[in-house]
Amino acid sequence: METTRTTPARVLVRCPFCDQLNRVDLRRAVDRPKCGECARPILLDRPVKLSEADFDRVVGEAEVPVVVDFYADWCGPCKVMAPLLDELAHDRMGSLLVAKLDTDRNQGASRRFGITGIPTLIAFRHGKEVAREIGAMPKPRLAELVRKALA
Repeated sequence: METTRTTPARVLVRCPFCDQLNRVDLRRAVDRPKCGECARPILLDRPVKLSEADFDRVVGEAEVPVVVDFYADWCGPCKVMAPLLDELAHDRMGSLLVAKLDTDRNQGASRRFGITGIPTLIAFRHGKEVAREIGAMPKPRLAELVRKALA
């Protein structure tokens, strides 16, 4: 499911500066969209933060697959995965949304998705889980998760 100029690619993301939800067309992500409230840039070349409050809307309304990293700041393997997820977000900007959810701050979502170990990466398409990987992983395994999300 590679995004083209005619393929819908709208996502809902929270501005990291003012917390306003914004609808963004990922096909125009290279144009550096700005927040409709504070006019600061919405950076889509890196993972976006999620919370329990906006999880269902962001993941459910996304017109592209979403890979969510369930992580914690203190987790060593999560820190190992961070550069790979940054690279993934940069390389797939426009065709995939990469998001992060802090399991310590969002324990309800962690329980809801049965997160028993971190990092856990879950790929969603049309709001439904399509793939899951638990633990730090090498780049080829991450690529396989993404392939399942885009299939």
